[in-house]
Amino acid sequence: MNEIRVIPRLDIKGPNLVKGIHLEGLRVLGRPEAFARHYYEHGADELVYMDVVASLYGRNSLLDIVSRTSREVFIPLAVGGGLRTLDDIQAVLRAGADKVSLNTAAIQNPQLIREAATRFGSSTILISIEAIRQPDGRYEAFTDNGREATGVDVYEWAVRVAELGAGEIMITSVDREGTGKGFDIELTRRVARSVPIPVIACGGAGKAADVADAIVDGAADAVSIASILHYGIARELAASTHEGEGNTEFLRSGLTYSRIHGTTIPAVKAELVARGIPCRV
Repeated sequence: MNEIRVIPRLDIKGPNLVKGIHLEGLRVLGRPEAFARHYYEHGADELVYMDVVASLYGRNSLLDIVSRTSREVFIPLAVGGGLRTLDDIQAVLRAGADKVSLNTAAIQNPQLIREAATRFGSSTILISIEAIRQPDGRYEAFTDNGREATGVDVYEWAVRVAELGAGEIMITSVDREGTGKGFDIELTRRVARSVPIPVIACGGAGKAADVADAIVDGAADAVSIASILHYGIARELAASTHEGEGNTEFLRSGLTYSRIHGTTIPAVKAELVARGIPCRV
């Protein structure tokens, strides 16, 4: 087994880091650059920036944030949301991103994956799949931050993505996202076993043990987490006069979602080590 990557995910709306449940009901937590710097300093292996309103405007608006972050954070940074053309991808990479995350544009034009992988390299192309379980048990891929149905079967799409040259897949369970109920192990495991490229599990972590479960039981190669990291760090930043730009009343109340047990990247990695899972410490 290769070293497992722990990847904080930062959903961004305008200038703010936001977080919600099922990719909805977003609360402002603060400045994404401050969180990114903290996670880098405390052992994150990579970061993911997602512009969660990019699909509404047809463009990604993170270039300035990416540029500022890349001057302070020296681990791989993936950026997604609203990237629709090769020129869009090139602009984000020039701003300092190491990878791009594609979803809507890839489903609408699958050949974009092949073209982007050929031009920028497969390792640069991360395909984000937002999955929602349907009443009949199948999983359908959604776009626009989990809002738009596509009719595309998740497993068939994952196989095709790999065939088109993507370097890795991030599979997000929209049903579990932000809930703290744990990852959708069935979903992650089946995708991971269907493709020859790395799979990142995303959506549902409520405690450090859930991360280990996604690796051991879900066969994931990496795990992307948000809520279990963000809320504790947000309260710390909100307590300082120069970083407290989030929803400070919510943060200082100590209230989060009942299944979310805040943790840190070192604690997550300690759990992985305790379970015999290799990771960079």
